[in-house]
Parts: sequence; C-alpha cells; structure tokens
Amino acid sequence: MIMKGQKINERYQIIKSIGEGGMANVYLAYDTILDRNVAVKILRGDLATDEKFVRRFQREALSASSLSHPNIVEVYDVGEDNGNYYIVMEYIEGKHLKELIKKRGKLTLSEVVDIMSQICEGMAVAHDSYIIHRDIKPQNIMILDSGLVKITDFGIAMALNSTQLTQTNSVMGSVHYLPPEQASGKGSTMQSDIYSMGILMYELLTGELPFRGENAVEIALKQLKEPLPDITKKLPNVPNSIVNILKRSTAKNPKNRYADAREMLNDISTAMDDKRADEPIIEYEYKEFEESDKTAKKLKESVKNVKPDEEEEEVVKSKAVDADEMKKENKLLLILGSIFTGIVVLVTALVVILPKITSVSNTVVPDVSGLDELKAEEKLLDKGLKINSKLKEIASDDIKAGKVVKTDPAAGRTVKEGTEVTIYVSTGTSMITLEDYTGRDYKNVQDKLENDYGLKVLIEKKEVENPVDYDADEIISQAPAPKEKVKEGDTVTLYVPDIDSLYPDFTTGDYTYQDIEEFAKKYNLQLKQKMQETTTEEPGTIIAQSRPKNTKIQSGATLTITVAIAPETNNTGESNG
Repeated sequence: MIMKGQKINERYQIIKSIGEGGMANVYLAYDTILDRNVAVKILRGDLATDEKFVRRFQREALSASSLSHPNIVEVYDVGEDNGNYYIVMEYIEGKHLKELIKKRGKLTLSEVVDIMSQICEGMAVAHDSYIIHRDIKPQNIMILDSGLVKITDFGIAMALNSTQLTQTNSVMGSVHYLPPEQASGKGSTMQSDIYSMGILMYELLTGELPFRGENAVEIALKQLKEPLPDITKKLPNVPNSIVNILKRSTAKNPKNRYADAREMLNDISTAMDDKRADEPIIEYEYKEFEESDKTAKKLKESVKNVKPDEEEEEVVKSKAVDADEMKKENKLLLILGSIFTGIVVLVTALVVILPKITSVSNTVVPDVSGLDELKAEEKLLDKGLKINSKLKEIASDDIKAGKVVKTDPAAGRTVKEGTEVTIYVSTGTSMITLEDYTGRDYKNVQDKLENDYGLKVLIEKKEVENPVDYDADEIISQAPAPKEKVKEGDTVTLYVPDIDSLYPDFTTGDYTYQDIEEFAKKYNLQLKQKMQETTTEEPGTIIAQSRPKNTKIQSGATLTITVAIAPETNNTGESNG
C-alpha cells in the first residue's frame, strides 16, 4: 500500500491520493530532483503481476513519452520500485470531461468544437507518429480551468491491445466508446480512435451516451449494428457540417471514417463556417459492417439483466471456453462470449441468493459535508445509495468552494438502499466584506466589485470644500461603509469629487477668450466681456472673472470676463491714464 510521505524510486515523494481506477491508483507526488509536482500512476491488481502486460506497458509508456504537445499529458518517467510499476506524468489541476458532463449536461456547440479541435490536435500528433491510443473516453480527457484540454493514459491504453486482452481473459475500458472492430476481435487502427472520438463528441453535444442497454453485450452489439442516433432530433438547429463529422467519425465500417485525427481536425476547423451550415449530408461509400443475427441472439441470451457500470472502467474476468466450441463461433462470440461467462456465473449466483432477500434494507445517509465531490460519492455509494448525476451549487460561508455543503436527503436520514441522493457543492462564501476604497481610482474598484464579486456599482459625484485637493477619479467615500458585509447582487455606491461642475481659474494664462466661449456654451452661461486698460499685462490677457474659481456652476448664470487692452495715447504720445 502506498502511504503519504513514501518515496517512489527514492525520488517521487507521495503527497496524497488523487484517484483510483480499475487499472491504476494515481497520486500527487513531489519530484525531489526537478523540484516540481507530478502525477504518479501505479499499476494495481492483476496487471502488476502479469509479466507480459508489464513489459508491454513499460515499452508503450516509453513510446508515449516521445509525444510532446500541449494537448497531451506529458510522460516523464516509467519504472518499477519494490514491485510497484509506475508511470510519472505531468500533474494537471483540472477535471476530466466525464465530471464536466455530469455537472453541466450538454455543452454549447462552440465549446464542443473547441474541445474536439484540441483533442484532434493532440491525437494528430500521436497518429503522425503511428501511435494509437485505443481507449479514448471522457475519463481520459482532462480539461483545465483555462479551457486547455489534455489527453492522458497513452501508455496504459496502448498496452491494452486486443491480443493481450484475449490472453488475460479480461476487458478494460468502457464499452460505450468501443469501436466495432475492437468489439469483434480485430486489431485497432488509428480509425479506431476516430470512432471513440465521434462517440465522445456526440456525448458532449447531447449530454447523453448514444448507445445504452441492459448489459455490456447489448451495448457492444449496438456499436456493431446500429447507426448513431440522429442528433438533429435532440439539436434541431445543429449545422449539417457537425452532422457529417459525427456520421463520418462513427461509421461502422472503418473505410467510411476519417483516415486519421489530422483529417478529422481539418474538417472540424471549418465546421462553424456559415457556408457549411447547409452542406449536403454525406452518404457512405462502403457498406457498413454487419454481424450475424445468430451470434447476436446467443450473446443476448447469455447475459440477460446484467447492467454495466457506465462511469467506471469495466474489469470483468471470464472462465476459459472450450477451444473446439470457440472455433465454431465467429470472432465476436469468441471475444465477448468468454468475457461475459463470468457475468452469467454472477447472475446464477444471484438467482440462488435472491429468494433469501425479502426486502430492501434501510441505510443512514452519511455526513459528507466538507469532502471533495469524489470522496463524498464514494462514501454515499458505500452506504448503498445512488448519486444524482446533476450536481447542485449553493453558496456557503462555512464550506470552501468546490467542497460538499449538504445532501438531499440530509445527513442522518434513514432511507432505503438505492435511494438517489443529490449533492450540493459550495460556490464559496455568499458574503463579501467591503474594503476601505477611499483614495483609490473608482474605475479599478468598480471593475473588481462587478466582475469578481457580482455587485452592482453606482458612481455618484459629491461636493467637496477644496476640489483642488482631489483627483477627478478619486473615491472620497462609499456606501456601505468599509468592513460592512454585502452579498452578490447588492449595490455599492462610490462617491467621487464634483470637480467638473466648478469654475476654473481663467486668469492662469492657460485660457484664451475662445476657450471661455466654448466653456460658456457647454454650461449654458451668459458670457459678457469687459475691457480694461493696463500697462502691466499683455493685451488679450484674461485678468479677472466675475465668478470665483472653485464655485459651483449654475446653468443660465452670467459670467463676465475682464480682458486686458493697451491704454489709449494722446497726440504727444502720452497715455490718457
């Protein structure tokens, strides 16, 4: 068991667990050599004891480490330490797309095009290097708060090829994104990744998986036999360009799909052009793949009423099937029939136990307040409860943003096992403590209060005794007062000095009479001019004004300006003064 503080390979110091899955546990760790945080993924269960898988995992992970692209999680190191096989990757502070879909439901068309463009960018680099991911699904796509998308799990996905799966009699990855050729036992190609990307794109646009069923085999058969549901029935206004991208990427026959991710990227890059909105819907050039009805019937009968886990990786072990009998069936029955024999055993066991179950047991809703969403879900599931896929958000002064505030039904309630529980996640404190904003520029404060806190801001002018002591944009007071608490949507008033409506000093030499005429027109003043002879000022200089500086301007008032003129002279050349 990996413990906090433990060092992997005397280098990567474990900080905490950040995720668990059917294939590996993921830890946040500190790289003591390069002084940075990293994600360390450590293989678990049968995979770590399967020598063939481990060798392939190490080889493929090292191959993946050669990929360098902003949309691919970088692989730094691969190794083994005391029986722990690990892969060291770039640490991403974000959520995977499955979490985003659970929280938001369907995304906007522009968001989906942006996300899929980034996925295609990263996968194009991989396909250019002839590297196939083989397990594209929303749980393997991370998205940062900035919107940057990162594809992860290249090393593990590539190691899980169909040959290895057959040898270990186990299947990994979700059947909901499984390409038809992989379901039928054929090898994976770059076009297999394309199919999974198309299914993912449909899920992002609609918030739903295209193929559902009573059990995993039924879903796999739909991947083989049924076309993608018509997205225009859910999104009537979706452009034809998007319909064509979905149709081409999810074709059952790989010949009808894009050749690789770069070809898909080129198509998506122009999908939002207006001229493509009404383009003709494509027709497949090659016949779509079909599987025999006999095989479908046998597979359906083998696993009736077994429901797949849609959110987690499916890890189902099967018993060996007689080789002679296997030869009589087609490739699909060869792979899937053996995989789900174990499920049949499970169903049989339930039939034996079922008569002993007379009623649904009660359980108590645990207190998950203050926990991360995933930890809260684990605790609720442990109590036999179901989780509502739609999270709700609520403000809280006590619980940090992103943590669980409460549940519905509430903690401590006694309910039946299987009851659906809604999780409420904190958006942060609902109250904002105002600072003292006096002396600061009102434009900066207004921007912060409106954009960061969602407050309404009013700017009002206020008379001051000495306007020359203030800047025009300076806050001189506020309401509510500093240290008062407000909530989102409340109004805050910022007061600035009423300087613009006061008379300036026209005698400073900075104003011409023409300037004063424009000033009088602006404030609707009656302007009068008075001439005064003087020998001390240059003619035309403003030497007096009837309204003192810094007094309030009132519309319609009379403003008299005294202008200097030269004294008149007599015939002797002396002035009359």
